[in-house]
Amino acid sequence: MSQTFGATSTTDDVLAGVDLSGKRVLVTGVSAGLGVETARSLAAHGAQVVGAARDLAKAEAATTVVREQTARGGGLDLIELDLASLASVRAAADALVADGRPFDLVIANAGVMATPFGKTADGFETQFGTNHLGHFVFVNRIAGLIAPGGRFVAVASSGHRFSDVDLDDPNFDRTPYTPFEAYGRSKTANILFAVEFDRRHRDRGVRATALHPGGIQTELGRHMGHDALDALVEQINADLAAEGQPPFAWKTIPQGAATSVWAGVVASADEVGGRYCENCHVSEVTDGLISPVSEGVRSYALDPDKARALWAKSEEMVGERF
Repeated sequence: MSQTFGATSTTDDVLAGVDLSGKRVLVTGVSAGLGVETARSLAAHGAQVVGAARDLAKAEAATTVVREQTARGGGLDLIELDLASLASVRAAADALVADGRPFDLVIANAGVMATPFGKTADGFETQFGTNHLGHFVFVNRIAGLIAPGGRFVAVASSGHRFSDVDLDDPNFDRTPYTPFEAYGRSKTANILFAVEFDRRHRDRGVRATALHPGGIQTELGRHMGHDALDALVEQINADLAAEGQPPFAWKTIPQGAATSVWAGVVASADEVGGRYCENCHVSEVTDGLISPVSEGVRSYALDPDKARALWAKSEEMVGERF
């Protein structure tokens, strides 16, 4: 049984006493925020980290702290990965496969949130295409590199509760577009991808899980204006007050990244495999009315039949079978 951690635990708390020497980890989205902190904490405990980012110059500058804090043989290499372009995704994956070195952990951390309507280079709705389909192709192409005993961690969000996936109209061709419904669809897809990946790979000792990092002020929210963000927090606090709960508090970035490293290297595989985690523990399923910051995962996000259907639809959309 793993040690008990919670919402205020940091990456350093979770990894205290953990030696990751000889472990190789891939983290997407290492040009800011959670990705940088995830990479830093793992490299500081000895892991060799491969960090993927769309803008390598930005990632190089942002990860200075990672290089400064490497220990016990840890290190960082950067690779270019634009999840909104399947050509970039395939090129990055193919280069890793050609290199051939295995990974003990892959963390799909990169993503966008609440963007205006747009399309990826391949014509997919921006959030579904970037957050889900880009990672779907990338992770599946390198799946054979994940060593037995290894894990795949998908950074999802409590935002999955905004919406289930829509497999009949994933690109909003017929549905009126709203940024948070699209975000919810993509985050539900992240969870379902982990559920089906876990089912397909657990017999060879590779497990998968998804998680909500918590409410953190990072670049992810750059498409929301300050007024919209303030209004959202005000409404959340009103709801919490009505429930007799204390007001919402933002997590620090080390607190936000803690669940990623907890689920990736600290929690037992059977505890987190095929599940959804938050605040460094496995979340309970709830379909009742809850505040946006309350814990809980919707049952539709863990539905194994829906996970299989999403996998098939994703294969159809990207023109590739895994």
